[in-house]
Order: sequence, then C-alpha cells, then structure tokens
Amino acid sequence: MIALVLIMDGAFANSRSFAVPGDSSLTGMSVGQRIVAFANSQLGYTTKPSSSYCNKFSAYWGVGSQTCPGAESSEEWCADFAAWAWRKAGVPFSYGFDSGDINAAAASFYEWGVAHGTWHSASSGYRPAAGDVAVYGLSSAAYLSAAHVAVVTGDQLGQRGPDVINGDGDRTGFSVVETGTDQLRADSGHGQGALLAGYVSPD
Repeated sequence: MIALVLIMDGAFANSRSFAVPGDSSLTGMSVGQRIVAFANSQLGYTTKPSSSYCNKFSAYWGVGSQTCPGAESSEEWCADFAAWAWRKAGVPFSYGFDSGDINAAAASFYEWGVAHGTWHSASSGYRPAAGDVAVYGLSSAAYLSAAHVAVVTGDQLGQRGPDVINGDGDRTGFSVVETGTDQLRADSGHGQGALLAGYVSPD
C-alpha cells in the first residue's frame, strides 16, 4: 500500500480543487504508477448535484456546459478523468479536438493509441499495465465511438477483465469515481454492459 501525501492543486478549496499526491510520495514511481496514484486520489469524488454530470475534470479542461454550480462543467466525463490522470502524471499528449488529440470522447483514447502505436486489442493477448486506459464498447459502425474508458490499476491472473478506476461510473451513484474489479464490461450509465475492446498505453 502506498501512502499518499495530499496537497491542494489550487489556491482555494473550492469544487475545482484537487487533493493530489505530493511530490515526495511520487518519487521513484513509474509513469503508470503515478497515473494510478493520481486516479486513486480522487476515489469517492461525486458530482454535485448527484443526479448531474457537473464535474471538476471537464472544468479542468475547460470543456462541457458551463451551467453547473461551483465553476464545474457538465458532460459525460470518463475520458476527461482519465486524461486528467495522464496529464498530472506527466504523459505528453494534446487535449483538444484536432485529429490525434485526446478529448472527452472515449474513442479519442483509441485514436491516440493507434496513432502512437500503443493500442492493444483485447484479443491480442496483451496484458495491461497499471496506468493503461481500458476502452469499452468500441464501434465504427456509422462513425467511430466508444462507450467508456477507465484507468487500469492491475490485471490479476485468472480474471477476464482488468481492475480499474472508473470516472463517471454508475455502480454506486449517478456520477462518481470508483473502483471496478475484473471489469470485462463497462460500468457506466449509457454504456453499461459494453464489452472491453482493448487498452491504450501511455508510452
């Protein structure tokens, strides 16, 4: 178990503040371990109001509807959460809406992984590493889309899916950061039950 020293990622403790691991607790960690540490630091975060998609991760990126209280933004935010964890851990990528950028669309992680040679389909035999992003419900039927993404924390032998941290999951609430074990299918509202398609590695 890694002990995390928590610091505020902003001058004021408002709804957009982030309690994150301190630099000393991250020393010696790999990029993947840092991603998991940042994702873990947000466990239990819930949207306010709880029946909304108002969240601080989309607000961090400056995207989504600006109709929320507390300077938060509203949109489905699983990809914004995963992108936030990658950015805080130091993964180099562009957040935006140009080709090859990562953004709020879950499929953007797949596109980024393909472009950078770090996409691994679920059928490839690849065993995911901590810090990878699991992609669920990938489809290119009418246009490229995915139902959900989650940050991988581990992959135990004998499981069909990875252990993950979900942003925007619906197991215990409408919109919450929570863990998932052996998650072969997405734990998210609109994509609930969507099958694991593969993984994107940060490097």
